[in-house]
Amino acid sequence: MLGTPLLDAEKIRNDFPILQTQVNGKPLIYFDNGATTQKPQSVLDAILHYYTQHNSNIHRGVHSLSQKATEQYEQARATVQKHIKAASPNEIIFTRGTTESINLVAHSFGSFIFEGDEIIISAMEHHSNILPWQVLCQQKKAHLKIIPIQASATLCLDTFKTLVSEKTKLIALTQVSNTTGVVNEIEHIIRIAKQKNIPVLIDGAQAVPHIAVDVQKLDCDFYCFSGHKIYAPTGIGVLYAKQNWVEKLSPYQTGGGIIKTVSFEHTEYVSGALKFEAGTPNIEGAIGLAAALNYVNQIGMHAIFLYESRLLQYATEKLRAIPEVLLYGDVPHKAAVLSFNIKNNHPFDVGTLLDRQGVAVRTGHHCTQPLMQCLGVPGTIRASFSFYNTLQEVDFFVTALKKAIKMLS
Repeated sequence: MLGTPLLDAEKIRNDFPILQTQVNGKPLIYFDNGATTQKPQSVLDAILHYYTQHNSNIHRGVHSLSQKATEQYEQARATVQKHIKAASPNEIIFTRGTTESINLVAHSFGSFIFEGDEIIISAMEHHSNILPWQVLCQQKKAHLKIIPIQASATLCLDTFKTLVSEKTKLIALTQVSNTTGVVNEIEHIIRIAKQKNIPVLIDGAQAVPHIAVDVQKLDCDFYCFSGHKIYAPTGIGVLYAKQNWVEKLSPYQTGGGIIKTVSFEHTEYVSGALKFEAGTPNIEGAIGLAAALNYVNQIGMHAIFLYESRLLQYATEKLRAIPEVLLYGDVPHKAAVLSFNIKNNHPFDVGTLLDRQGVAVRTGHHCTQPLMQCLGVPGTIRASFSFYNTLQEVDFFVTALKKAIKMLS
């Protein structure tokens, strides 16, 4: 029924040292990839190589180490550009992660927001794509408007159309829900926005690890993601901004590395992405991110999507067969995330019993408390898959879950 394997997950697992460890005396089954992914040896090697061979500050020195470090850092920017198909490396801004990327836009975009203006987000957003806009609207006396979700945990697009007005100045949406894995119809939303010249920001934190992204085809104005969600180190992220916005927006922070000239009377900033990268950046993080993108591209994003979809289908069918399981966002168009609860049990209790059996899942509100309110639950259990997970791990997870249900009954 499920067909021939699309990639050799067992071979791939050998590239990830942590997957050989044990938890509570059991082989680790890591189903918390939505929170952060594990790192392949090639990423670890790239970071070690930088620190042992080329460690130096960038864009400042004429000596060989600085020149080499700068070259690697800017090559990483070009690697990101190619991966998400941006028009130019100059549209790629390195940040600490999705959270900082969104905050950067909210801070710098604030000069275009005035009293009475409107910003549209959705009920399924991560807190990182709620709070910056909430604060901006409070500061500017603007209005934050919310696209509701349907019973299926998908966006209500009919209502979205009624929310758009001549006062709408920005739409900020997640491409893939971090809680349910639901993939939003952002192409449709962007088309509507473009008809009214409304800029769009896409939170791609949960999309980039699972699907191929083409920002030019999407025609979004901003696109954000975090390296640690796609097998890279923590503390490195990306903000894609269309060239016109790179030029129009003011720096988020100021300091060394973003200036042409400084005097006590006047400061002139550099142009391009570097204008938003004040101070010494996460050089090794950018290099590690490039190594991670090279790694997934060797496997192939299409092969990754198909394989993870296979895992998701298999796991979904297994959970549907358990009477005590309540699934959320159980729709066809999804990334490899399962969000569920066990009837009459708190998700923390289930997660704790799974951990004792070596299964790592996420429990709680997943930084989406408004979505939890819409679903009418305090939290859920989330199993999120990667291409290094296997059908055998899903089988063990299901057996462990049934054991946990029996213990809690």
